[in-house]
Amino acid sequence: MSEVVSLERHDVVAIVTVNSPPVNALSVAVRSGINECVKRAIADSEVKAIVLTCAGRTFIAGADITEFSKPPQPPSLHEVLAEIENSPKPVVAAIHGTALGGGLEVALACHFRVAVKEARLGLPEVKLGLLPGAGGTQRLPRAVGPELAVKMIVGGDPISASDALKNGLIDEIVEGPAAGGEAFARKILAEKRPLRKLRDDDSKLAAARADRSIFTNAVAAMTKKARGLEAPFAAADAVGAAIDLPFDEGLKKEREGFTKLVTGDQSKAQRYAFFAEREAAKISGVPEGTKPRNVERVAIIGAGTMGGGIAMSFANAGIPVTLVETGEEQLKRGMGVMQKNYEATAARGGIPADAPAKRMALINGVVGLEHVKDADLIIEAVFETMAIKKEVFGALDKYAKPGAVLASNTSYLNINEIAKETKRPQDVLGMHFFSPANVMKLCEIVRAEKTAPDVLTTAVAVARRIGKVPAVVGVCDGFVGNRMLAQRGKQAEKLLFEGALPQQVDAVVTKFGMPMGPFAMGDLAGLDIGWRSRKDRGIKSEIADALCEAGRFGQKTGKGYYKYEGGSRAPLPDPEVEKLIDETLQRLGRKRRQVSDEEILERMMYPMINEGARILEEKIAARPGDIDVIWLYGYGWPVYRGGPMFYADQVGLKHIADRLSHYAKETSDPSLEPAPLLKRLAAEGKTFASWARESKAA
Repeated sequence: MSEVVSLERHDVVAIVTVNSPPVNALSVAVRSGINECVKRAIADSEVKAIVLTCAGRTFIAGADITEFSKPPQPPSLHEVLAEIENSPKPVVAAIHGTALGGGLEVALACHFRVAVKEARLGLPEVKLGLLPGAGGTQRLPRAVGPELAVKMIVGGDPISASDALKNGLIDEIVEGPAAGGEAFARKILAEKRPLRKLRDDDSKLAAARADRSIFTNAVAAMTKKARGLEAPFAAADAVGAAIDLPFDEGLKKEREGFTKLVTGDQSKAQRYAFFAEREAAKISGVPEGTKPRNVERVAIIGAGTMGGGIAMSFANAGIPVTLVETGEEQLKRGMGVMQKNYEATAARGGIPADAPAKRMALINGVVGLEHVKDADLIIEAVFETMAIKKEVFGALDKYAKPGAVLASNTSYLNINEIAKETKRPQDVLGMHFFSPANVMKLCEIVRAEKTAPDVLTTAVAVARRIGKVPAVVGVCDGFVGNRMLAQRGKQAEKLLFEGALPQQVDAVVTKFGMPMGPFAMGDLAGLDIGWRSRKDRGIKSEIADALCEAGRFGQKTGKGYYKYEGGSRAPLPDPEVEKLIDETLQRLGRKRRQVSDEEILERMMYPMINEGARILEEKIAARPGDIDVIWLYGYGWPVYRGGPMFYADQVGLKHIADRLSHYAKETSDPSLEPAPLLKRLAAEGKTFASWARESKAA
């Protein structure tokens, strides 16, 4: 019938099989093939029932996202679904792997659905800044009720086959998709079951129509963390239309919402982020087909905040880990913190009640470096001091087995220098996790001068295996994320010297969509850390130093740039800080001026983008998308803005270069002059995206 969709007849049952690897996405070829095969099966008088199934590892896992930015080609998914739904013969969707997005919408248009027990079903469009656009917001509430539909559509997370069965989304759990689907089709024929068209079944909407709070409470619960995002609210409105309007009118409302979102800036940014994340896992400069080394045993050195968090990440993925400390007391403290973290998560329902015991059983706490001898991967997570890290890596030569991957969890230090301490620099690289490591998704994989290609692929594979998003970077001070963040920190401090207050700067940054501003973040981390570091390097920072000298170290002392009352973590503006800033400026002979929010935003964001341009030019990051992935997953950059380099393209590089030149002159700060790459692209009317395409083609 088609290259990607086939039709077979097993006497009275027609089997329509989609075979379009890797995920059977709903490309134009797949849509055409399904449409044609279903029509043929309907026309065949011998056929009494139709089973729609997929070859490969999954059912239809969604739309072909690459088609969203192209002119639509027939048949539309709506046409295909109408053909299925209006079939006079029962159509059974037989699901394995994942039925996601458009794939679940296809299944919802079928009269019956069966799935293997490992299958997962969901409508994750909201994660791409969209809502389901082919009837998902109208059929799913009719299948499972509005409450669960809101959870699945507004939250975007899939459910298991057992939950799908319990809630009426599927009719049966089967052994294998094709055979199970066929057996079920024969059963419904024998039982003469009537066709169930979800579009005509409003029975599960009745309760929400009688008491709308069922719906509004579900929406409130699912949107409380959706600050700044458009799609969750638009998706909730579309589900509301299923309750309030007849099916066809609800479908029209859904389509309007989808069209508005798909052409909007937020969805473009979120779709860009989706592809950037996948691209970031591809390592430039590594021969194709380079296989990772086998990693079955992992050892982590250091049971502090970072070491414990990294150990939890492995245990969460079911991977046993040896956690090494220098003394019993430190080990006991570290193990206790992990236990408490797991118990707290279980208490609020984040993990099953038996999970803390199971996960802690995977973490073997030991004293002494000799216990790393069987590990395939060793991650050092000791204090961020070069001397200590060098000492650890020097000792690893003695204890680590040949071929073990040796990784340092450093956020700034030179991996080349650390690697020199070993006789096997080819096995050494950085794996920079972000705190708290068991929660944050980013892992900066730092490629040292002599890191072997298979060591890099191993680190990337391991990061993905434990649910992290890897991004490969080169060696420089602070790598990518912290190097760019340093530019923001520098400007934040300068703004205080010019008249801005911490709360004004932070308000601008959080309004932009960042989870915290630089001053609240400083208070959270502890201002004394930077103070000690400045003292070591003989550097002064008048305002920050004055705060520390007054014992204001941040949240831990109840006051820093802000005050924190009654053990609360909520930052409150403090007149004492304003007074201290005024006194410091008077002492330095400086006058406060009115600083606009626009200036604050530009000076917070543009110097970071400028540093990103330098990072690309120096080949510290291979692609603008890698920088964006680092900021999205490591620093809380709002996903609906796509990342700093994507945001720069949206604003326009010429505007950014002009404003940087202006601020360089106004503040007598030559570091704000546009980087050569930014300057060149701005002059040529190009973008970071076009530069990336040209670099790839070269």
